Amino acid sequence: MRDDRPWPQFELAPGVMAMFTSRSGGVSAPPYDTLNLSGAVGDLPEAVARNRDILAAACGGAHPVTWMRQVHGSAVSHASAALPGPVAEEADALFTEFPGLPLGVLVADCAPVLIADGQARVVGAAHAGREGMAAGVVPALLSAMAAAGAAPSRMHAAIGPMICGACYEVPEQLRDRVDDAVPGAGCVTRSGTPGIDVRAGVEAQLAKAGVASVTGDLRCTAEHPELYSYRRDGKTGRFAGVLWLAS
Repeated sequence: MRDDRPWPQFELAPGVMAMFTSRSGGVSAPPYDTLNLSGAVGDLPEAVARNRDILAAACGGAHPVTWMRQVHGSAVSHASAALPGPVAEEADALFTEFPGLPLGVLVADCAPVLIADGQARVVGAAHAGREGMAAGVVPALLSAMAAAGAAPSRMHAAIGPMICGACYEVPEQLRDRVDDAVPGAGCVTRSGTPGIDVRAGVEAQLAKAGVASVTGDLRCTAEHPELYSYRRDGKTGRFAGVLWLAS
């Protein structure tokens, strides 16, 4: 059956569902119109709460989505079904083995990275921006999932929409620092200026860890108005990558 929602679900691995939302389908007013999922960007709290309820219902409604206090670092947190909802501590990656518990990552140019081992029944989500990627948030998540019984050779990863290297212009020194930390992440923009390709960097980290199955939504946030982009708009909302183990 065709999924006509603006943010359709897909099966990331056997028994694991996932989605990348857009800015459509919610109740927020401009400039957050309409499915802003962040409570830290100036939107009305009641609008954000309603949007999060809409998303939780789309995930099956068994539990609210578990979110992180994202700080562009590499800390990983374990999500428990006993404490659904926001994670108290700061983290940029989450993992769980609890069925029906959705994990969410908020972005508006950074990379939402969803990872699953359907056989081990372990799933994880990472917020990989420029600094988090350089700090190793994706390898840190892979290590935490492996300690919980997952294996990189069985993992499936999906990298969601983000700003592309052709649009992500940065100072040359910054580009070189990030490329030193993650070889291949430095690039040249379409204007011929120094840039960072976060997608290429994350793909390199996944490949180095032995994750063979990597897919992605290749849309650039700065180029596609149906997605939030901080670089393009400044004051704006956040969309999400979400995944969960089917019950």
